[in-house]
Amino acid sequence: MTTANVNPALLSLHACTRDWFQQAFDAPTGIQSLAWPVIGAGQNALLLAPTGSGKTLAAFLSAIDRLFFPRDTDTAAVDPPSNQPLPSRGVRVLYISPLKALGVDVDRNLRAPLAGLRAFAERHGIPHSVPTVAVRSGDTSQRERTAIVRNPPDVLITTPESLYLMLTSRSEAVLSAVETVIIDEIHA
Repeated sequence: MTTANVNPALLSLHACTRDWFQQAFDAPTGIQSLAWPVIGAGQNALLLAPTGSGKTLAAFLSAIDRLFFPRDTDTAAVDPPSNQPLPSRGVRVLYISPLKALGVDVDRNLRAPLAGLRAFAERHGIPHSVPTVAVRSGDTSQRERTAIVRNPPDVLITTPESLYLMLTSRSEAVLSAVETVIIDEIHA
């Protein structure tokens, strides 16, 4: 896995993520090409692009990459990945959606890249960790909410209302490890 013939937008990603992306997609979209170098460098970004332009993957891929392939420099680095879920440290990626239906869509759309990247890494024998994802909204059962607190997912998809409830309760501790916050649908 070399960087020859790699789109420059993908250079901040682990080699496995780059190779998976190049096999799964023709090329990064315009918004992805602009966003990934900035997000990969740990900078804040505001992504403005039309529906269907790849914004969700633009926002998530760097975070997914870090969860799958922890770097030695990551504060969340774990023992060598074992193709298992990461040890629970708390939510590391927080996605805030204004509508629970949008959150459900994002969850569904996020599962395909997660499964694709996992299958690619396993097929090529590349050690990796498996990020976990949960959705918390007003429709989330008490049992599921308790599970989120007891064993926090790596990625939490939620609404502003549910986030407020978490921040003002004992649930706030699961958010102490957040590294990436994605706020969707910001309107003037």
